[in-house]
Amino acid sequence: MNDCNEPDADVTSLASRLAALTTEHRDLDAVIAQVSVAPPPGDDLLLRRLKKRKLVLKDRISLIERLLDPDVPA
Repeated sequence: MNDCNEPDADVTSLASRLAALTTEHRDLDAVIAQVSVAPPPGDDLLLRRLKKRKLVLKDRISLIERLLDPDVPA
């Protein structure tokens, strides 16, 4: 019986999503550092948008980490 709603499938899916978000967050951090050093002319909002995206990613990462490792024992 191979049900998509199995707990192991959910954990694997969350873990892979967490890995993808963590990689994107790390890559975005590198881009922000590079843009901070040499901002492109005429695009004042770029850095703010990148930082906002990074915060959204951080929130999603935190949520998935809490789902994978809850504080309260089941």
